Amino acid sequence: MNFDKELDARGLVCPLPILRTKKNLVDMTSGQVLKIIATDPGAVIDFQVFADQTGHALLSMSETGEEIVFFLKKR
Repeated sequence: MNFDKELDARGLVCPLPILRTKKNLVDMTSGQVLKIIATDPGAVIDFQVFADQTGHALLSMSETGEEIVFFLKKR
């Protein structure tokens, strides 16, 4: 999937992946896609709730080993 910016959140635990995501989204324009790589298992639920609450679109989520990759489209 194409993306405009990548955030490496490996090794960070809640709430840091979400906080870093919020910070990165500020510099992005509507419609751009942020790729987030995380290792915190709680991030699966956190990003689903974050997308629901903020209106950003969670385009996809995939788990490969210990890493979870999210693609989030800014509203």
